Amino acid sequence: MWSTGTVLLVLSMPLSAMGFLPGMAAASGSRVRSDGANFRLLASDTPEVLPEFADKKEYMEYMETVSLLPEGFAVGTAKGTFVSEEAPLLGNLPIKATVIHLTKGASDNWAAVFTKNRFPGAPVIVGRKRLASGGPIHALVINNKVSNVCSGGDGVGNSELVCQAVADVLNLPGGAATVLPSSTGVIGWRLPAKELADDIVPKAAENLQSSSALAAAEAICTTDRYPKVRSKTLSNGARLVGIAKGAGMIEPNMATMLCYIMTDATIPKAKLQTMLSESVNQSFNSISVDGDESTSDTVVLVSSNQKGEVPDEEFRESLDFVCKGLSADIVRNGEGTGHVIRVQIDNFPGSDHLARRLGRHVVNSPLFKCAVSGNDPNTGRLAAAVGSFMGKFANEEDISGMTLTLGGRVIFSQGKFVLEGDAVEKEISQHMSNAQFDEHSDYPPHQRFVEIGINFNGAGSGKAVVMGSDLTAEYVAVNADYRS
Repeated sequence: MWSTGTVLLVLSMPLSAMGFLPGMAAASGSRVRSDGANFRLLASDTPEVLPEFADKKEYMEYMETVSLLPEGFAVGTAKGTFVSEEAPLLGNLPIKATVIHLTKGASDNWAAVFTKNRFPGAPVIVGRKRLASGGPIHALVINNKVSNVCSGGDGVGNSELVCQAVADVLNLPGGAATVLPSSTGVIGWRLPAKELADDIVPKAAENLQSSSALAAAEAICTTDRYPKVRSKTLSNGARLVGIAKGAGMIEPNMATMLCYIMTDATIPKAKLQTMLSESVNQSFNSISVDGDESTSDTVVLVSSNQKGEVPDEEFRESLDFVCKGLSADIVRNGEGTGHVIRVQIDNFPGSDHLARRLGRHVVNSPLFKCAVSGNDPNTGRLAAAVGSFMGKFANEEDISGMTLTLGGRVIFSQGKFVLEGDAVEKEISQHMSNAQFDEHSDYPPHQRFVEIGINFNGAGSGKAVVMGSDLTAEYVAVNADYRS
């Protein structure tokens, strides 16, 4: 399912129980790097399956060891406040800005993929324009709290104002046209562009550092419970480091909420765009938390060109590795998520694209999501979801040989359920329970899934792996009071 040639690290106990100490890298290949008076062990890579963690402190210490930036990048973050013109009674609200600077100069080698939502945010409109122009990128600027989508003011003008502030404070020769903006947060509110341009962006620029991407991963969050970083070191020493945010309004049609992947490997622009688009289809287009596609979805891949080229296949596999890891992290970090559901579809009588749609249909079924939330082995809801999709979109196909599994146990075969009493019920319920975690948790304690298999046994060659979340009362609570 994941990229080949990767090292798999699976820990059955928290890092602290294995002697992991603050500042100690959990993987080999680390090197000591100085950052002022602080010395940290960095440059480890994230494995396909992250270790288990006892608490947030342990998680954050581990994240620091895998977040070393590629050469030629610096990130800076800053906090500020604003009063919404649309909801002034909410008073002063917090907002953060993140600046990513290519310190060795602007790069022509960058790629991006954006939402297909017909009401895109102003930063998406600006980003599409930058991409279409074929010009270089020298910096990125991201704000949270306000998504700058269809607001009453001049959304595009506000995005450009913030870009100009970045260009001014960093003295970028190409000006605002070499700055790529992103915004995430409340839809419909005006961007507090003046506060960002005059105060918060300059402070973020003052805080630029070239050691770790972790601060940026934290600053771009909204309702995310914790930051997400995935990294991979290539054979020539170049690195791929990706950060992402997204917890709700997650069923991407092109990317995820916001994702930024940085590399110092030299890859031509045309190849970057093709590889990114293909990788997104297998990762961010194969997840769903709540079935709602954002107006701000953006994924950006940019090279600082500080290291040489690597074989295309090696870079492609590494990019897939980072994207698939981040997409899984987003689902696990979903608003109110207490289980992650992983659906593997094989031998589907149709295209891979239609197989992905089937997987998303299953993980978006409210009845099935609720059953998973309660560790209830209500297998009829799973079969009903599959049958519903096939009846609507593949009604002529033969599904008589289809097999369904849950937790590796066959539950449906040859058109009939295969359920053998209380022992099977308990086994399936225990599988769900083993994959459960606290939906309020501010770190990912483990990487386990509720495993669903749908095999059409020779009916076709379509295949897909799709991830989704359960549905809890916490999801409702978060989204009932999102703006404040």
